[in-house]
Amino acid sequence: MRTRPIYLSKIIPFIDKPIIKILTGVRRCGKSTLLKMIMNHLKSNGVADEQIIYINKDSLEFDSIQSYINLYQFVKEKKESMREQLRLYVFIDEVQEIDEWEKCIVSFFNDDWADIYLTGSNARLLSSELATRITGRYIEIQVQTLVFKEYVEFRSEKERRIDSLFEEFIRYGGFPGIHHMEFEYEIIRQYVDAIYNTVLLKDVIERNAIRDASLLDRITTFSIDNVGNPTTALSISNYLKSQRIKTAPETVLNYLKYLCDAYITHKTNRFDIKGKLRLELYEKYYLSDIGFIFAKLGDSFSDISGKLENIVYLELRSRGYDVQIGKLNQLEVDFIAQKDGKKVYVQVVYLLTSEQTIRREFDVLNQISDNYPKFVLSLDKYFGGNYDGIRWMNLINFLLSDELS
Repeated sequence: MRTRPIYLSKIIPFIDKPIIKILTGVRRCGKSTLLKMIMNHLKSNGVADEQIIYINKDSLEFDSIQSYINLYQFVKEKKESMREQLRLYVFIDEVQEIDEWEKCIVSFFNDDWADIYLTGSNARLLSSELATRITGRYIEIQVQTLVFKEYVEFRSEKERRIDSLFEEFIRYGGFPGIHHMEFEYEIIRQYVDAIYNTVLLKDVIERNAIRDASLLDRITTFSIDNVGNPTTALSISNYLKSQRIKTAPETVLNYLKYLCDAYITHKTNRFDIKGKLRLELYEKYYLSDIGFIFAKLGDSFSDISGKLENIVYLELRSRGYDVQIGKLNQLEVDFIAQKDGKKVYVQVVYLLTSEQTIRREFDVLNQISDNYPKFVLSLDKYFGGNYDGIRWMNLINFLLSDELS
């Protein structure tokens, strides 16, 4: 089992602390494996097998646990069967599949005999269910699919050139499960497409009782095909109208929210750098994994810049940054990334092939009057360390480094 130290290092400090640990993220991003890693860590530190209760709601073995009452009885029986009163460690994978699960979890937490770890594949797990009952007594650890540095570590063919591995990554994406497959085009596409369909069915259609699955698929495909482009419900509604499908912007807006709730997409707001205000229009939607582009569009997706933006967006988030899009007068800064009171500006471009492109990418950063670091990332092999005081980096080197961390 391959480990993911980036997440273990976030979880281990909270083991045996009076706080519920919740791992969130799109299905198949690696949450279940992380639970197993935590269990292995506990065992290596003296915790007995009988102290660990593991429930995986994706397994038929636990199909009888449908409600909080079933969950309570299951855990209670395990606890009572123990020879002595030891501390228990309760792990529940895809907890949102258990009706009113939060009632049981609050009871376990208040009784103070269990250390609790949960995973969930829907953002409303926190916004409307758990958060209202135990606000301030849980931590959320957002789990992503593999970033490029992890992807390289997962690949067994370490002798291959980094450029070749990046070509794979930018096509197939970072779902950990693809590393258990034969690395063949159609096999990986079928696997990622199956993930997409499962998420759409279980976490969007069934959870929100959507009747028009065809409309949802069209809106999702539009979002995937327009990664990195400003998007509004009205623009999607107008597009559908051009396809002779009448849909109100309000309906589109609801569907976009459902996609975000299921972690298929991430909504990213714009920020007016000059006015220091968050803007509510022309936000962007980035994918939780660019493998969804491959699943839905194959190699027909032509916007390499959109893919690169998406990759950098996920990289920044994995490093703990809060990410927004910047607006300066009529110009755009791809990302404003903030963490621990610090800020960094990032421009992403495929290649700096002309003086016009160079000026476009660097000049907007030069117009920002503060002294926070400013970067331009591109796939150029050689460009120089900086341009007018703005730092340039090769994008692949950035992904493999700890810059900005």
